[in-house]
Amino acid sequence: MTGDVWLPFPADEIPGLPEGLDYRYWNGEPDFPADPADCAFYVVPYMKPPGVGTRPMPLMSSLRAVQTLSAGVDHVQAGLPHLPPGVQLCNARGVHDASTAELALTLILASLRGIPDFVRGQDRGEWRGGFRPALADKNVLIVGYGAIGSAVEDRLVPFEVARVARIARSARTTERGPVHPLTDLPALLPEADVVVVVTPLTEDTRGLVNADFLSRMKDGALLVNVGRGPVVDTEALLKELESGRITAALDVTDPEPLPREHPLWQAPGVLVSPHVGGPTSAFLPRAKRLMAAQLTRFAAGEPLENVVFTTG
Repeated sequence: MTGDVWLPFPADEIPGLPEGLDYRYWNGEPDFPADPADCAFYVVPYMKPPGVGTRPMPLMSSLRAVQTLSAGVDHVQAGLPHLPPGVQLCNARGVHDASTAELALTLILASLRGIPDFVRGQDRGEWRGGFRPALADKNVLIVGYGAIGSAVEDRLVPFEVARVARIARSARTTERGPVHPLTDLPALLPEADVVVVVTPLTEDTRGLVNADFLSRMKDGALLVNVGRGPVVDTEALLKELESGRITAALDVTDPEPLPREHPLWQAPGVLVSPHVGGPTSAFLPRAKRLMAAQLTRFAAGEPLENVVFTTG
């Protein structure tokens, strides 16, 4: 294989990389490590501001593969039209499943059991007792049943939920039961006590959780978003939160980062975490294993995994 490989970590810190490739370290710095035109395999820097990862892409005329270290690929979409035909875009399926599912469960439990209220009470030395909702016996709807959605269900099972319903782009059957198509959302939303949104951001899912979606949720239901902020219509959600009819737990928001003066911070019944579903201690070793495995396939001329798009 000819051409450079751009990595967001030094090559000597990634065990298992194949020999014979020219590795260049670039993690979004102003200066490129080499001529982008010589890059054949590009691993996009992780968790950088918008535009950083796509900046070299129009210059990568020899590129053959783009590997993200995130499950979503919306942050590189703007660079794809500038690439030559046949470039494969691969996501990081499997890298973030455990961490994001952990956070989804954390947000569900914290919201239902009133943990934010307990923390505020502790700050003031107040004993805030009383009954709180349990996760046990609740109906949960997972919107976006891919690898992360499946991992969320794995963690729900021990909590004795009454039922888990699953939604994806198209219907299919799993060992746990049916996965419903998006067209079944209107019928399933009114039955759910907890709605977990894990869908990636695409043109089809942008604004999916709109006023109509929210109006179909039952009174007292909890909306959890660990997917992408623009999947939810923020203004529509604010109206529902301010009415007190539903509650929400959001790891992602629109806009993001959430400005200090944004009304979501002070909206009743909402818990906000700062997009921390993926960056945990589990990320780095899994990301390095993915890069080593993909580059081993690339060097051997074998098909890459996690291909979500090929430029035409």
